[in-house]
Amino acid sequence: MQETKEKFIQKTGRRKTAIVRVRLLKPGKGHIIVNEQPVDHYFSDIYRAENHILKPLILVGLDKKFDLSIKVEGGGKNAQIDAIKLAIARTIISYDEKYKTTLKKEGFLTRDSRMKERKKYGLKRARKAPQFRKR
Repeated sequence: MQETKEKFIQKTGRRKTAIVRVRLLKPGKGHIIVNEQPVDHYFSDIYRAENHILKPLILVGLDKKFDLSIKVEGGGKNAQIDAIKLAIARTIISYDEKYKTTLKKEGFLTRDSRMKERKKYGLKRARKAPQFRKR
């Protein structure tokens, strides 16, 4: 673990069109703020969103050591949660390199690159063609 003079570590996570910036504030008590709201208010409609977000921190045992400040733009709620998990895992590695193998094994460092395919001309959607008429 390398000590720096900065009070936070900031990393980015992406999933589909969701872009997330996570600041790992040190030291802290485990508070999570998403777009200036507590995490349970921002993700109120999604069951157990906080548990999904905290999985990387819980895995390495740092869940009550840091406060998280999260800025979210674009995408749906599930894409935002996946982007947050990626960004948190990246900040943990910046904090201490020894957690990299643990997070990599669990798949938290892999960016899900699946995006919506673009619409092509002459088609109704990306691949759906208009119905064929013989006459």
